[in-house]
Amino acid sequence: MVRLRRCEQVELNRAAVLDAARRVFLARGYSGASLEAIAEEAGFSRGVVYSQFGSKADMFLALLDRRIDERAAQNDAIAARFAGARGLKHLIQAGEEDAAAEPGWVNLLIEFRVVALRDPELNRRYAEAHQRTLAGIAAVIEQIYDRTEEPPPVPVRSIAEYLQALAVGTALERAASPQALPTKDVVHLLLRALGL
Repeated sequence: MVRLRRCEQVELNRAAVLDAARRVFLARGYSGASLEAIAEEAGFSRGVVYSQFGSKADMFLALLDRRIDERAAQNDAIAARFAGARGLKHLIQAGEEDAAAEPGWVNLLIEFRVVALRDPELNRRYAEAHQRTLAGIAAVIEQIYDRTEEPPPVPVRSIAEYLQALAVGTALERAASPQALPTKDVVHLLLRALGL
């Protein structure tokens, strides 16, 4: 049997805790989740979880960072394949498909954002992650437009902010009425709003 070095075991434990955290946060929400429930889900003692993450917020932000990286890789693949209106359409569809595949994620993110609003330090930390998200989306949109002769209708940063704001609004509308805003309508409306 191969023994792992300590640093390798720590990384494996961290990944297992984050996977468990994702399941618990999605099932119970941010407020309903606890480090104890996450430790139990991961099959570790609370001590292992506390050694990896100092708080529930630390764990959530690590999970958010991982999700930002995953989405950035998806978006980069789209930008490498498509340009102009077609690229934006695929980018928007990918966002919609991602939201549909894990509908609880955006609601969890909204809940965390509301909690962070009341805690200046937590809000600052969330804002840093959010800025990284926006910068990544703006960079992908810029790549999509760079391969065309059409300039973007507004600064790419504004397009990124608009897409994020609409994703949150759409999630809230769907929480109240699950049949609201079908994906094809969202894609159509966004493309029209962007003059495409």
